[in-house]
Amino acid sequence: MELYQKTAHELSGLLAKKEISARELTENVLAQIQKKDSELGAFITVTGERALETAQKVDELRAKGEKLGALAGIPLAVKDNICTEGILTTCASKMLADFIPPYSATVMEKLSLLPMVGKANLDEFAMGSSTQSSAFHPTRNPHDPKRVPGGSSGGPAAAVASGEAIMALGTDTGGSIRQPAAFCGVVGLKPTYGRVSRFGAVAFASSLDQVGPIARDVEDAALLLEAIAGPDALDGTVSSKAVPDFRASLKRGVRGMKIGLPKEYLALELAPALREKLAEAQRYLEAQGAKCLEVSLPRSQYAAAVYHLIASAEASSNLARFDGVRYGHRAENCPDTLTMYLQSRSEGFGPEVKLRIMLGTYALSADAYADFYQKAQKVRRLIADDFAHSFSQCDCLLLPTTSDLPPLLGQELEPRESYTADLCTVSANLAGLPALSLPSGMSEEGLPVGLQLVGNHFQEETLLKVAWTLEQCFGQVEVK
Repeated sequence: MELYQKTAHELSGLLAKKEISARELTENVLAQIQKKDSELGAFITVTGERALETAQKVDELRAKGEKLGALAGIPLAVKDNICTEGILTTCASKMLADFIPPYSATVMEKLSLLPMVGKANLDEFAMGSSTQSSAFHPTRNPHDPKRVPGGSSGGPAAAVASGEAIMALGTDTGGSIRQPAAFCGVVGLKPTYGRVSRFGAVAFASSLDQVGPIARDVEDAALLLEAIAGPDALDGTVSSKAVPDFRASLKRGVRGMKIGLPKEYLALELAPALREKLAEAQRYLEAQGAKCLEVSLPRSQYAAAVYHLIASAEASSNLARFDGVRYGHRAENCPDTLTMYLQSRSEGFGPEVKLRIMLGTYALSADAYADFYQKAQKVRRLIADDFAHSFSQCDCLLLPTTSDLPPLLGQELEPRESYTADLCTVSANLAGLPALSLPSGMSEEGLPVGLQLVGNHFQEETLLKVAWTLEQCFGQVEVK
């Protein structure tokens, strides 16, 4: 087995014993990028030289006997909407095609001893679910390059699934970590809102965005979450709660736990493989001593509409700063300031981003605010109340991550189909809850199947424990 095919926790052990060096590992991953990425397009920017410098530093510190974290020396891919000092951060948009941040995001500071092999592709400004709206190129699914990897964190998920990175950071506003994790056969975890600092992650929808791990298996996800979680003076929305040892509880089993099965999601039109894997997961959990019971999330039917109103409104506000004056692309040869604003934004933003800005601007307008944005916020509260009621009956929820398998690249979706692609994931963001997508075997077509676990606020330990148990049933998806 090649080094790039191993998990982070396996490699961590080899590094600690000095059986391999961080440089050797990083070179192995960079060679895989050289081999695969011309086909997959997982990266916007490959940072091989910087990654090797970090790896060399880790090896030198280890040689001196320094005490290093478990993930020191593990090659990492980073979604290209997370700021990295001195390295392009484009958000996959022409608007920021030349933007080099003068600082790094808090999560990057916490991971400074992980060699960053590159900035990974995404849907423009994280708005999409296929990584086809990137201004630079689409990303392809490692399991079938004719299909999408999901989005918006399609690049990070494809990189981990193909061995172009051992683990990755993504962002999740409505499913953007979990949906591509499901499509690519890796683990994706959206933490509780406030568990991880958002400082330095370019904002899409500030009340929904969250940075989280994409990893090869559940243990790796636990390690990466622990490394990035915790208070941050630069982000007032981060909780001061202590960060637990997430890995310590993985193998404690699920005996006596109650797993809720939301009837509204099980009633969706699901691909046969998803329904089969859900039934298999239920049987396995019950065999391990858990009790599965039906619960109801009645307001979930409104989640997609509520999400797109709130997310678009916040996007309209957040992206107003990109006007060609201080931030973003500036149009040339404009006769006056107003023309420069209009032309810069017209040239810099792609169709999906423009659509959401216009929807959000309308929702916030004086004529529409009460009927749309304000009502959406009220229904958001009701959706959160449904989850709170369900968690009075069970420890976590089991549901599909997606309703279907990955579609073909270039496949045209009706607007309604496109906006319901995240139907299974957006509710957790609206309620600020932690949620995890777990690879659950393969379909008859050879495509990964993902199942989702949703937990109560700050109950990532519960999710990881249940996910690790299910991982013993389904195993890991092979690195392509």
